[in-house]
Amino acid sequence: MKGNIFLKLYLIVSGAVFLLVSIFHLFRLIHHWPILVGGTPIPHILSYIGFPVSLAYALWALWLLRRK
Repeated sequence: MKGNIFLKLYLIVSGAVFLLVSIFHLFRLIHHWPILVGGTPIPHILSYIGFPVSLAYALWALWLLRRK
């Protein structure tokens, strides 16, 4: 029983984090926000890849949560 609570909490937290990451990727693509890491610009193509991947992980966590 206790393990189910921790599993549900994990799925909620990880799903929320991945959803926030996917929203950030979407806003970055819409508003053309630049990202610099150590002075190196990060190309927007990574957000084209990161958006559907992080959204898929968020939806997967929601699916697993509802399946239990």
